[in-house]
Amino acid sequence: MGIDESPTESLSQRELRNESGRVLREVSEGHSFILTNRGVPVGRIVPLDAPASALNIARPARREGGWASLGIDRKAAQRRLSEILDELREDRL
Repeated sequence: MGIDESPTESLSQRELRNESGRVLREVSEGHSFILTNRGVPVGRIVPLDAPASALNIARPARREGGWASLGIDRKAAQRRLSEILDELREDRL
């Protein structure tokens, strides 16, 4: 569908601002709009043809390195976190 093949409708700047969701939905369905500012045509809103992706992804990215690669052994906690939080909250009760 080319730019001139779709039906065009006049659309004021205020309508675009207040009803942008509706306008974008209609543009995605193939409608075109002539954008006006105080009645003077200033631009055209037209749907884009879906371009083919220029980047072909052969495989997804894989995370390497980071903290896991450092090989740090974690120490076992002497107390559970819930016990520590309960102790900190005792003065609030």
